[in-house]
Amino acid sequence: QVQLVESGGGLVQAGGSLRLSCVASEGTIFFSTMAWYRQAPGKQRELVARDITSGPRDYLDSVKGRFTLSRDNAKNTVYLQMNNLKADDTGVYYCTASKIGSRNPDYWGQGTQVTVSS
Repeated sequence: QVQLVESGGGLVQAGGSLRLSCVASEGTIFFSTMAWYRQAPGKQRELVARDITSGPRDYLDSVKGRFTLSRDNAKNTVYLQMNNLKADDTGVYYCTASKIGSRNPDYWGQGTQVTVSS
């Protein structure tokens, strides 16, 4: 069973930055897609950023220009650099991995809490 372990969440003031990390128990090179989702209290889970092998990276419109996803296959790690954080970015952030041929995530991390104070 693949395990994804997120870290890097915390409490930050609006305008601040955080970098989330997601370490996979198996090589990230074997996953076609690595992504970050988030869920705010009382809201549906939403896709924040996605990296598809040999394809462009996708970002939620509200985070474009502020968040950057990167993948380091040598370290089996995916990052989400979050700058200029806003209160609306508050939520639990989940790392996901999709096997080749999968349209949806096959594996989810346990989540890491991000709280942005205004």
